[in-house]
Amino acid sequence: MAPTVAFGPEITAMATPFGTDGALDLAAAERVARWLVDQGSSAIVVTGSTGESATLSDDERATLWRVVAAAVDVPVIAGATTNDTAHSLRLVDAAERAGAKGILAVVPYYNRPPQAGLVRHFGQIARATSLPVLLYDVPARTGRRLEPETTRELARTSTNVVGLKDASGDLAAAAALVAEAPDGFVLYCGDDALVLPYLAIGAVGVVSVAGHWAGPLQRVMIEAARSGDWERARRLNAALEASYRFENQLAYPNPIPTKAMLAALGLAEPVCRSPLIDPTPTLIDEARSVLADLHAQADKEGIELRVKA
Repeated sequence: MAPTVAFGPEITAMATPFGTDGALDLAAAERVARWLVDQGSSAIVVTGSTGESATLSDDERATLWRVVAAAVDVPVIAGATTNDTAHSLRLVDAAERAGAKGILAVVPYYNRPPQAGLVRHFGQIARATSLPVLLYDVPARTGRRLEPETTRELARTSTNVVGLKDASGDLAAAAALVAEAPDGFVLYCGDDALVLPYLAIGAVGVVSVAGHWAGPLQRVMIEAARSGDWERARRLNAALEASYRFENQLAYPNPIPTKAMLAALGLAEPVCRSPLIDPTPTLIDEARSVLADLHAQADKEGIELRVKA
């Protein structure tokens, strides 16, 4: 029997706060994590793509997992894999020891392995841990698609491979996966802008970036869709469109806008690690404008939305 998946509908992929010296800001990490829970996050991904995992050392990752897990009472899902299987196994062990309650396992990037290589890679990761494993397909970042049949094979053969964060945007394939995957295997939308259509085909929720500032609206939208109130769900989705456009711009890809939002909320310094750039004052002003509009939309819907920590 597959492990129970208790991550809930509103998982937020947390940004990693840095100080002005570029070092981890652990006090801010605790502050952001608690803010996310206060805003309705049912679980938190730590050191995923939004967490700038590519520029974190192994020790920094483990420290973040431990600090955030101690700070909140929701599950921490560790972004604990790389494009090196052996390295991933070491990180997964460290995540389990640090108190993580799940593993987010991304498709290996740059190597572009064949599907058989993905089966071997993810299978080894699943066998190395007792934690539930969420696969993560994000071909725009990895250069390799996790094919639906590969996902189904992993779900059938590894009982703790319990779900998929799908950032491929392929709704037809996602719908087929929901229809054909084993009982208990769950689908999460990995792109905020597509969460409503993903819910329509059977996703259980979202792994969100906008959860940093729009969590209450997004969670109510998910609840409305899952209860069949599609009129309200569509209305709330429309209210979130400005957030979706803001969070990943051509000039400022994720997580740069998120760092601008954290600065606007008073939660963390507007600092990214190179080769990303820090958000500009203009981008932080844009974040404030998005927040003000979102607050007005939330008021219309009777949803409490704080815009300052």
